[in-house]
Amino acid sequence: MEGIAVDFAFTEEQLMIQDAARRIAREKIAPSAAHHDHTGEFPRENMRLLGESGLMGVEVPVEYGGAGMDPIAYVLAMIEVAAADAAHATIMSVNNSLFCNAILQHGGEAQKQTQLRAIAEGHEIGAFALTEPQSGSDATAMRCRAVQQADGGYVINGKKSWITSGPVARHVLLFALTEPEQGARGVTAFLIDAEREGYRRGKAEPKLGIRASATCEIEFDGYHARADEVLGEPGQGFRIAMGVLDAGRIGIASQAVGIARAAYEASVDYVKERKAFGQAIGSFQMIQAKIADMKCRLDAVQLLTLRAAWQKGQGARFTTEASVAKLSASEAAMWIAHQAVQIHAGMGYSKEMPVERYFRDAKITEIYEGTSEIQRLVIARQETGLR
Repeated sequence: MEGIAVDFAFTEEQLMIQDAARRIAREKIAPSAAHHDHTGEFPRENMRLLGESGLMGVEVPVEYGGAGMDPIAYVLAMIEVAAADAAHATIMSVNNSLFCNAILQHGGEAQKQTQLRAIAEGHEIGAFALTEPQSGSDATAMRCRAVQQADGGYVINGKKSWITSGPVARHVLLFALTEPEQGARGVTAFLIDAEREGYRRGKAEPKLGIRASATCEIEFDGYHARADEVLGEPGQGFRIAMGVLDAGRIGIASQAVGIARAAYEASVDYVKERKAFGQAIGSFQMIQAKIADMKCRLDAVQLLTLRAAWQKGQGARFTTEASVAKLSASEAAMWIAHQAVQIHAGMGYSKEMPVERYFRDAKITEIYEGTSEIQRLVIARQETGLR
């Protein structure tokens, strides 16, 4: 290892965006997290504040309304928001990783000046519509159809499910079949206006966790998309979706790190205060072992997530690194939240303590934007070259 230099220092700009996220997270998001979790109310005001600080478009250039920062800055900001409330981080992640990243990479100038700017500045909320009732991990099984018309536009019919921010989003990135006989090569991406005729929202899903992140099914019934609302080129949709999901997995890994950090810090505070048998429970070796293991896993997944972000920032391929980070961080978050509930004992099972919420919120990180099982397939196939 002689001669290898490793610099873990963050830049001044990265620390500034982290500080901005931490301030909003602690002053606005954390105090309202229990309320939003209980009511399921969408946190519009808090999301507006995040947008005003550039946190809804961290990697979007300043000329398009974003903060003009890099993937590491995004990870640092996401961790701070997620540590305060995972539901806010979910909304932030979809806006940044899926919606903004897709337009930034594949959009035309007009699309960047309209949809991208509106989302990056926090004036509107974006959504990503890939999953359908019958197709989750198997995205190639989609049935939503877009049929091209004589005017060059498309008429879209079909349903999408589990759409984060679906009940409130103005702009939706939709993936639909334009040439079904081509399979994955017949999928096209569209930028959808949710206020146009032919777009209908279903009921909000009653979720276990991230309850303030509104989720619903959406339906297209004769919706007309103009030719200039295609993102990229016809037939490129599946490739766009898979590329965007790589970036999305860095966002979810960051969210998982934030949840894990919050659960860990709550546990450290609790074991120093809670007394049993005349002493703080943190002095018992069984508890000390839990704290040590939680700390090791937390630090490891934070570094894996930063590695994936760094790889993305270098312009190199980061599929494996993103999947490793997402898989490791989500499973670590679930395990650390589990340990936190156990350490808090009966109080950990009560809604009076936030660790109960961390436990519920952590679970979704093992499921969305590619389940843990899918991440293992991605990693193994990248490593072996076998399918």
